Amino acid sequence: MTKTLAAASIAAIMATGAQAAPEAYVLDPSHSQILFSYEHLGFSTTWGLFSGFDGQIQFDQEDPANSSVTIELPTDSMITGWDERKTHFMSDNFFNAEESPVVTFTSTGIEVTGDDTATITGDLTINGTTAPLVLDAQLTSAGAHPMEGKDWAGFTATGTVLRSDYGLDMFAPAVSDEVELQISIEAMKAD
Repeated sequence: MTKTLAAASIAAIMATGAQAAPEAYVLDPSHSQILFSYEHLGFSTTWGLFSGFDGQIQFDQEDPANSSVTIELPTDSMITGWDERKTHFMSDNFFNAEESPVVTFTSTGIEVTGDDTATITGDLTINGTTAPLVLDAQLTSAGAHPMEGKDWAGFTATGTVLRSDYGLDMFAPAVSDEVELQISIEAMKAD
């Protein structure tokens, strides 16, 4: 009888652990954007945007610290609002898009800071150079999508990238080394 209870307890613990495992979500590229901004010569703030990129989230709603995220964005998906600026950014003076066509972010740790907030630490790779990036993230919503009929999750995050960490520091400090990030993503549960 004792062996049967012990076996049942172990089975229940294992089943509970299996239910709490992270679930795969894929980014909705039509509703995921990374907005970036930097100061230009003290006269203005210049804005740009990445959109239409891919990524995956291993989302553990019960234990968010057990989650992870990877993002791959084509460098040429950048939108600057001015063709000459984009051409300059794609050149070997900055992103060297021809030889390094993808920017990646891979989380290395998540620290829960509140009911729906966390600090995400990860590795950002631009033009073959990898440096750490820290994001302050918030879960905006998780649940059934009203039109898609499947589980969906939304997140926002902010962070600061130093261009000099990636060798993209042309014109610094006149053009700020610091680039501010505002991120908004939606992700759908993978099939």
